[in-house]
Amino acid sequence: MELHTHISIPKVPFPFSYREQTLLLGSCFAENIGKKLEENKFKIDINPFGTLYNPASIAQAIRVLLSPKGFTGEDLFRHKEMYHSFSHHSRFSSLSETECLNNINNRLFYSASTVREAGRMIVTFGTAWVYKLKSNGQIVANCHKLPEKMFEREMLSVQDITEDWKQVLRSLWEQNPELKLLFTVSPIRHWKDGAHGNQLSKATLLLAIEELQKEFPKQIFYFPAYEIMMDELRDYRFYADDMLHPSALAVEYIWQRFTESMLSDESKGILKEWGEIQKALNHKPFQPESEAYKQFISQTLLKIERLNEKFPYFDNTNETEILKKKF
Repeated sequence: MELHTHISIPKVPFPFSYREQTLLLGSCFAENIGKKLEENKFKIDINPFGTLYNPASIAQAIRVLLSPKGFTGEDLFRHKEMYHSFSHHSRFSSLSETECLNNINNRLFYSASTVREAGRMIVTFGTAWVYKLKSNGQIVANCHKLPEKMFEREMLSVQDITEDWKQVLRSLWEQNPELKLLFTVSPIRHWKDGAHGNQLSKATLLLAIEELQKEFPKQIFYFPAYEIMMDELRDYRFYADDMLHPSALAVEYIWQRFTESMLSDESKGILKEWGEIQKALNHKPFQPESEAYKQFISQTLLKIERLNEKFPYFDNTNETEILKKKF
């Protein structure tokens, strides 16, 4: 007897693996899955502009990465003693204009290389609602708590999103023809839009991704994080205290579904071996000076060495150094 609905995930035509670089862009789901990939030693680059929520801002970020010119003081504004960029999340903001620009441009030029070399990209749309500056019509990635009267709020249409992204995707593939993209819709509800407004927004994002996948079936795939959260994880124990964000348990469950359906068989094997090594790395001994613990470290180092022999591209240099210092 089935006591919950189960989301079926089709076989991905281009599995993810440890072999290629992955760039993640977009809403909080990109951050959550990105951190899990990072913890498990995948080659990743997460949100070089910070968390981005709407498709227009994510598309613009890719354009900037493809033609990096560097931001200047003219691209910033000052509000409440802090320097901000309308293209970036507030994590890049700073009391110093120089520091703000250094933070922005260092990430920009690093990730400009990543976008040309990456084999995979994960894009997470959060909302179809956008805020436009009344002064020039620019869609901003973040309002930085400026007065609401400075912005016009509107919802992108399916056509707005698909036309914008078809152009961006073609530009991407001109510079990186082998790149494959995985699209997701963030399961986090934007409650400020209202219950109905949030549903309209998510539906718009889903329809836009469906159109893009139909247009480019060999290069684009969809991972149903939104559907898993809404249908498999309905109970409120899967939500954080705000009743909107996924709890740690929900993130872990979605991560499991991701690894089961999106990873190559080889990478699933590596992930399992690495999980055992991680447990050893996190082990806190009662007697760190004992011979038994030194033997435990030796066995863990041997596991790492064997993993490196089988998969030379798997980098765990830092972990090896940490363990050697414990002798």
